[in-house]
Amino acid sequence: MNKPLPFTRNLACGLALLLAGCSFVPDYLRPSAPVPDAWPIAIDGNDAARPMPEDWRAYFTDARLQALIDAALEHNRDLRISIARVAEARALAGLARADRFPAIDANLQRQAASTPADLSQTRERTFAQRFDANLGITAFELDFWRRVKSLDDAAQANFLASEYAQRAFRLSLVSDVASAWYVLQELDARAAIAEATVATRAESRKLIAQRRDVGLAGDLDYYAAEGAWATARAEAASLAQQKAAAENALRLLVGADLPPAPGASDAPLAAIPAVRVDLPSEVLLRRPDVLAAEQSLIGANANIGAARAAFLPRILLTLAAGSASPALSGLFSGGSGAWSFMPLLTYPLFDAGRNQSNLDLAEARKDIAVASYEKTIQQAFREVADLLDARQRLAEQAQALDTASAAQSERLQRVDARYKAGMSSYLELLDAQRELFTAQQSALAARRALATTSANLYKALGGG
Repeated sequence: MNKPLPFTRNLACGLALLLAGCSFVPDYLRPSAPVPDAWPIAIDGNDAARPMPEDWRAYFTDARLQALIDAALEHNRDLRISIARVAEARALAGLARADRFPAIDANLQRQAASTPADLSQTRERTFAQRFDANLGITAFELDFWRRVKSLDDAAQANFLASEYAQRAFRLSLVSDVASAWYVLQELDARAAIAEATVATRAESRKLIAQRRDVGLAGDLDYYAAEGAWATARAEAASLAQQKAAAENALRLLVGADLPPAPGASDAPLAAIPAVRVDLPSEVLLRRPDVLAAEQSLIGANANIGAARAAFLPRILLTLAAGSASPALSGLFSGGSGAWSFMPLLTYPLFDAGRNQSNLDLAEARKDIAVASYEKTIQQAFREVADLLDARQRLAEQAQALDTASAAQSERLQRVDARYKAGMSSYLELLDAQRELFTAQQSALAARRALATTSANLYKALGGG
C-alpha cells in the first residue's frame, strides 16, 4: 500500500486546521473611556438611596405631563421614522443572515429546439425537447474564511445600533416634552402675574387721575402711572406671544392636538425627585447613544474580517437533483433520475487593487468608529457633569430668588401703606411694584430652569 508523501500529508493537515479554525476578524476590544473616574462635582449623599426609576412615570409624576408624554410617544413623527429605521435595519440583518444558509429552489423546466434540415446532420428537420424537475442549490458559498459570517455580524451590529439610537431618541423625546411643558408652565405663571400687574396699575392710574382732578396729585405721578400701566400691558402682550409659541412647540413635539388635562398639578413647576448618580464608568456605558456608538464600532470591526477574507479563495457549490425526460408523461417514471454537481473555486489574481482598497476603507471606517465612540463618551460625560453642577447651582439660585421675591412683597406692602398714609411718593410705590414684578419673574425662571435640568438629567443618565 502506498503511503502519502510527508509534504502531501502535512499540507492536508495544515489545510484542515486552517479551514477549521482560521478567522480573519480582528478581536474586538472595547476602547477605554477617555474620561475621569469621578464627576468633577461632589454628589449629594442623600441621593444614594434613590435609584433611577424603571418607569418614566415614576420620575415625571405630573398627570398632565404624563398625558403629553404618552401622546408624544404615540404620535411624534420623528419617533415613527426612528422606529421604521429599526425595522429597516432588522430586515437588512435578516438578509445578511440568510446568506449564511443555502437557498433551495424547486423548478420545473421544458426545453424545446427545432433544427432546420440545412443545419441537421441527417439533412432532415429535427425537433427535440426535454423536461426537467429539480431541487437545487445555486452558488452557495462555503464560508471557510468567515467572510459571510463577518457580513452577518456587521449587519446585526448595525441593527442593534439603530435599536439603541431609537431608544436614545425616545429618551430625548420624553425629556424634550417635559422641558417644553415646564417652559409653558413658566410662561403661564408669568403671564398671570403680568395680567394681575396690568390690572393693578390700571387701578392705580385711575385713582391718581382722580386725585389729580381734585389737586391731590401732580402730573408727574399721573404720567408715571400712565407709563407703568403701558409698560405692563406691553410685557403682558409679549408673554402671551411667548406662551402661544411655547404651545405650538409642544404641539409639534406631541405630534397632535394637546390632550385635555386629566388633573391639576399640586404646584406649578413642582420639583423632580433627585436620583442616584453612579460613577461615570457605570452611567455612561448604559446610555443608549453610547451603546449605539459601540455597536457601530463592532460592525466596523466585523467589516475588516470580511474585507480580509476577500483576498482568499471562494468555494461555491451548485447542485441539483431530480428527474429528466423527453416527455412530460415520463418525467417521474423509473430510470428518469438525474443530478448535477458543480463546485467552483475562484481565487482573485488581479483586481486593480479593489480588494486592498476595500480593506483600507474598512480599517479607516473602524478608526472613525473608534474616535466617534470616544467622542460620544466624552460628550456624555460633559453633559452629565454640566447638569449635575446646574442642578446644585440652580437649586441655590431658586431658593435665593424665592427669598428675594418674598422680601420684595413685604417691602411693597409697607411702601403701599406709607403711600396711602401720605408718607411716601408714588414713585417709591412704583419702584417697589417694579422690583416685586422682576423678582417674581426671575424666581419663576429659576424654578423652570431647575425643572428643565432635572428633565435633561433623566435623559443624560440613560433613563430607567
